[in-house]
Amino acid sequence: MTCIKAKAVAEEMKKKFNDHLEIKFFTTDSMEALPYRFKSSTNVLFEKESVPLEIALDKGKMEQFLMEKIEKGGPS
Repeated sequence: MTCIKAKAVAEEMKKKFNDHLEIKFFTTDSMEALPYRFKSSTNVLFEKESVPLEIALDKGKMEQFLMEKIEKGGPS
């Protein structure tokens, strides 16, 4: 269930931060995920760093997180 919620939050953030955010979804057994050695089924990364699920699953917290990162010169 957390995977579905994380995807929904990510898609909402894509709408809000369209010019600043690229979103990709991978399964934990994908080639892209292998270097991270994930231990859980739902993992969210921003610029290759893990985002706590407490933030990633909450639209308000994720929006605030991204606003702070983008203001500091995140991806564009």
